[in-house]
Amino acid sequence: MFRGFARVWTAALPSRSLQKKPRSVVIAGERLAFFRDSSGTPHAVADHCPHRGVRLSLGRVKGDCLECPFHGWTFDGQGQVCDVPWNPDAKKQNLRTVAVPVEERDGLIWIYTAPLVSSSPPPPLTLPATLTRPGLARAMLEVTWRTHWTRAMENMLDWPHLPFVHTGTIGRDMAKAMTPTTRLDIEIEKTPLGLTSTIAIDGKLQPGSLEFCKPNMMVLHIIDTPERQFCMHVAVVPVDDVTTRMVVVNTRSFLTPSVFNPLFALSNRKIVGEDRAVLESSFPSEAPPPGDELSVRTDKLTLLFRKYWFDELRGPTAPQALPILLGD
Repeated sequence: MFRGFARVWTAALPSRSLQKKPRSVVIAGERLAFFRDSSGTPHAVADHCPHRGVRLSLGRVKGDCLECPFHGWTFDGQGQVCDVPWNPDAKKQNLRTVAVPVEERDGLIWIYTAPLVSSSPPPPLTLPATLTRPGLARAMLEVTWRTHWTRAMENMLDWPHLPFVHTGTIGRDMAKAMTPTTRLDIEIEKTPLGLTSTIAIDGKLQPGSLEFCKPNMMVLHIIDTPERQFCMHVAVVPVDDVTTRMVVVNTRSFLTPSVFNPLFALSNRKIVGEDRAVLESSFPSEAPPPGDELSVRTDKLTLLFRKYWFDELRGPTAPQALPILLGD
């Protein structure tokens, strides 16, 4: 399961998007049915009934179980069959489907990309402090891109593109500072969650920082002082080989009433939309090995992500990236 994205925690969807009705979500090629039990606790099971293969997400929640719309079999959050209509003698202990670990934290539903019944439990879910800090307002949205998630993730970690793609938004100050001789330096430090980076322009340290939280979250610290916080989080969620779902969370310590959330969500959509227009043209869709594309000094953060992708996530048995076609 979850080819090239196995055994990691990822944000799956905003909490508010899962209400009484089940929801079907594809993550790394696996279609999952999300539902809430009678206490509101979220669960995720494979979105195909092991009986005759129909989508469980088309069914309904019945007590603490998800009912198949075809024959009424019900499954709890552990994947265990609870009821088999017309078969009171069915050996239910031998009937189950695949479930995955789920946690709901800080306005998001997270999953661990491995079967719930496995030889070892998942590691603890550790989140960026800017998501868990109390008192912060949160604006969220989901956006779908037509590209492989590795291209989208690299884009989120790429400082040099800001003044070109985001000239009028988050790259405005960098665009003003750029001349034909301007030098950009990127400093990178390891963190318990991944990496953090800052930039200097012609030797002058710039405000803000960019964080990579493995396996697939970017945190852009736009304002991060003891008095004021404003951060943009993007979980880059793989869907399939050519589709990525971005779960965007904006946290802030000012204008905290929820009435302002649509305004910040609109701003997030504009920024992410600027990236999308460019990234969907990437070829090949999946990030290839580093040697297949030209790189320079200011690409070191995205190259570190590629190393992580090829060494730790993708693995040698995953399908190869599309070859680069060379002209005459």
